[in-house]
Amino acid sequence: MTPVRRYQATVFDSSRWDGFELRPGDIVIATPPKCGTTWMQMICALLVLGEPELPVPLNTLSPWIDMVNRARKEVLADLDAQTHRRFIKTHTPLDGLPNDPTVTYICVGRDPRDVALSIDHHIDNTDVDAFLAARERAAAIDGIELGPLRRPPPRPEGVRDRFWRWVDDDTPSTQVGSSLRFTVEHLQTFRDAGDDLDVVFLHYDDLQADLDGTMRALAVHLGIEVDEERWPRLVQAATFESMRSRADTTAGAGREHWIDPVAFFSRGTSGQWRHLLDDADLARYAARVRALASDDLVEWLHRGPID
Repeated sequence: MTPVRRYQATVFDSSRWDGFELRPGDIVIATPPKCGTTWMQMICALLVLGEPELPVPLNTLSPWIDMVNRARKEVLADLDAQTHRRFIKTHTPLDGLPNDPTVTYICVGRDPRDVALSIDHHIDNTDVDAFLAARERAAAIDGIELGPLRRPPPRPEGVRDRFWRWVDDDTPSTQVGSSLRFTVEHLQTFRDAGDDLDVVFLHYDDLQADLDGTMRALAVHLGIEVDEERWPRLVQAATFESMRSRADTTAGAGREHWIDPVAFFSRGTSGQWRHLLDDADLARYAARVRALASDDLVEWLHRGPID
């Protein structure tokens, strides 16, 4: 099915999927930003390849089609050359992607309050000059004339103020890189997916609580058999600590786009927002998220009722 919506922000453009041919068995890792995308890419790499060491950097194994910092021609050529089962990254919601019943879509959700703090750190660690230079090179290779860059307004100085800007941002999801609205609307598209698509819907906290069990369940779903003797090494390679120790090859979108690749893997924990928000803040946040998402999704995201 042809996507019905185009998602375009400073970093990505979902129209880059147009004309891309999916293969039966492909895995599309489609999560909102800072919800465990790189973690899930690593897990899929370990399951598909069956080895704890990656042959090439993770962003080469699992390219982000939508990201505009690399020529689309090069990305599609790399994907076309892959002979293993492909696992492709995207931050595009389901209504902006090709809907193909022969592939598996993996969507991971996370408490949006943690997402807000993670994206704040992520922005601070971004090498903006490197990204802009790569964007220009990619456009030149693809023969695209770049339009004017939509620069966001200056960021508030305090973390708390930046948190509320992210929460209250009402920019349409088709035009923003990350916000509370974008996060929950993205998740809702997968939550509402029909039975004709193969969608795996996971929670970030489950990866934290039982990485081994979650990986085993995913392997079963994907029909991948893993040698039991190799299993402990694969799980170890998927831990947050192991990925951080190899940040030069595992950092999302490639090490060159971060001021500090190791800092790409900040804390990776849940509940970071507790030191920031008081009771009045929590009530304000609860009202906002309830206005944006279904009760079912709100309860699932927050692991229970939110007050």
